[in-house]
Amino acid sequence: MGRKRIYLSSPTMHGEEQKYVQEAFDTNWVAPLGPNVNAFEKETAAYTGCGYAAALSSGTAAIHMALKLLGVGQGDKVFVSDLTFSASCNPIVYENGDPVFIDAEPDTWNMSPEALRRAFEKYPHPKAVICVHLYGTPARLDEIMAICAEHDVPLVEDAAESLGSTWKGRHTGTFGKYGIYSFNGNKIITTSGGGMFVSAEEEAVKRVTFFATQSRDPARHYQHSELGYNYRMSNVIAGIGRGQLLHLEEHIAKKKEIYRQYQEAFADLPEIMMNPMNPDGDANCWLSGMVIAGGCSVTPDRIMDALEAENIESRPIWKPMHLQPVFAACDFVPHYEDGRSVGEEVFARGLCLPSDVKNTPEDMELIIRTIRGCFAAQER
Repeated sequence: MGRKRIYLSSPTMHGEEQKYVQEAFDTNWVAPLGPNVNAFEKETAAYTGCGYAAALSSGTAAIHMALKLLGVGQGDKVFVSDLTFSASCNPIVYENGDPVFIDAEPDTWNMSPEALRRAFEKYPHPKAVICVHLYGTPARLDEIMAICAEHDVPLVEDAAESLGSTWKGRHTGTFGKYGIYSFNGNKIITTSGGGMFVSAEEEAVKRVTFFATQSRDPARHYQHSELGYNYRMSNVIAGIGRGQLLHLEEHIAKKKEIYRQYQEAFADLPEIMMNPMNPDGDANCWLSGMVIAGGCSVTPDRIMDALEAENIESRPIWKPMHLQPVFAACDFVPHYEDGRSVGEEVFARGLCLPSDVKNTPEDMELIIRTIRGCFAAQER
């Protein structure tokens, strides 16, 4: 039998999830909505301090609903982080808006305030700004929020990867007009699939709940005065989320320990730099990433191949959105005035390391030994 698979970031169940799921079955609440959904929304709101929450089918749906509330329509510009997963920007196109991709900056790999300022010079009246907290690291929110406030443009926080991360003691996802979280299978806690729309505005969450429930009017018969969506979370998977939420802090502690171990293990290798942290924030360290110094003969592909040979999963850094064929016609604002892109550099030289909370000391030792072996081979 071959060596066990070491995963990048797989679901970790604890037992309480089954209790809540069983309650859903025992009470026959297996359809969408129900006590678990209501409780999961309240528990998430209480944990993050967001105010109000609507449990949805995905984080993507939550972004879509945020943009719908903001009235994004045909031809509207929406500024969005470039170094991210496509789910951050696909909903802009759902509403017929035009994404304008804002480059990352070196200090956090998140949205560059410098690029954002230049984007406003080029397009003074965007409909919204969507800022992603990449891999759980808070963005430079002070500058980004100040720029948005100066131009009176609403900020949507894509905190899909950063549930539990804080900036100056406050949870990511609670600074913008609207925030979103994801509970996809590889996230720090999971419902197998699902997301949450959050806001300090109760009326906004009520509107999202209405839209996400097919915009059914409060009439005895089936009546719809507005376009609706089938975006609500089911009572069964909300039960999984309630059980997972009990272990979020435990997962964060483990993820931080994994990051620390990598950082210490590679401290003597000048060719390796771990993904940077925001000194004003406290990251959940959802995924640990690394970049290889320019000019080094070791490539991300070589490391990923070496890990795969040991049955260890890793993956590239997100490919920047402005390089994606589907968004080829969209504008991109780089961090550097000479046109160089931070996101392109990170993508070309970076990879995500196994960050599973079930990683054992033996797993970590094998991962680290395999990576160090690639650099040792370079020296020979």
